[in-house]
Amino acid sequence: MAEKTTDPPPQPLIPNLPNDISLQCIARIPRPHHPYLSLISKTFHSTLQSPEFFATRCLLNSTQQSLYLNIRVNSSFKWFGKWEIGAKMRVCREFAAAGVVNGKIYVMGGCLGDNFVKSSHWAEVYDPGVGVWKAVESPVEVRDKWMHASCVLDGRIYAMADRGGVVYNVGNGEWGRSVPKRLDLGWRGRAAVVGGVMYCYDFLGKIRGYDVGKDVWKELRGVERSLPKFLCGATMASLNGKLCVVWERKGGKKEVEIMCAEIEVWKDEDGGLSGSVLWSDVVLCVPFGSSVVHCLSVDL
Repeated sequence: MAEKTTDPPPQPLIPNLPNDISLQCIARIPRPHHPYLSLISKTFHSTLQSPEFFATRCLLNSTQQSLYLNIRVNSSFKWFGKWEIGAKMRVCREFAAAGVVNGKIYVMGGCLGDNFVKSSHWAEVYDPGVGVWKAVESPVEVRDKWMHASCVLDGRIYAMADRGGVVYNVGNGEWGRSVPKRLDLGWRGRAAVVGGVMYCYDFLGKIRGYDVGKDVWKELRGVERSLPKFLCGATMASLNGKLCVVWERKGGKKEVEIMCAEIEVWKDEDGGLSGSVLWSDVVLCVPFGSSVVHCLSVDL
């Protein structure tokens, strides 16, 4: 009888090195070089896409933030970045609030609690380590349907709803409608938290920051001449410790220019807020009539 052929043993990532050591070496390489690394071999390509690789980068504090844009083009929505379908939530949502605390994704609202499943899963949490969504208990009085904006400050998720706002303290699981009135009145559009300060633009088109400890809004000084008035809307994200602002600008006859500015922000000795625009430029051109829906910074 002919002897059975056996598959050759898998080749190590790096010759003469254990794979766990090789993984730690590769995980330290900056992300811009990853497309070239994936061309070395099928083993390298699959390793760069694996959860173990990302977990190793997290443990080594080697992850880097990238900005992803969600653009409305005609009647469709397009993310500029590669996405994959993940685990499904128990209920469908629209205009929900979301935030990340301690590596877990929390989502609330965007649905009516008109049956047992929807009411018990009005808020859910996703643990990437487990890969499933779980219900978060919530009192009936906070279950508004529409959530217009949200952010995370000091371990608390703030969400603005039709009837004011909702606060969820992840640490002790407490809910409340104790959103400060000044925060509610001054919060407009998408917001971003940098250095413990929440930034958004006000009704005059100026960027302002909210000090949650002092319950006061402060204008961001030093950026007026470098940025336009955001009267038509803008969206923001915290990117590598900087404030990133994205907005639309009219381009040619058949296109819209997507502008982006990176701002270094800090607290002044007098308690005020100041910033310096590090750069501002066109990052994308899209068909006329398109608009920015959201931007998101992701650690990869």
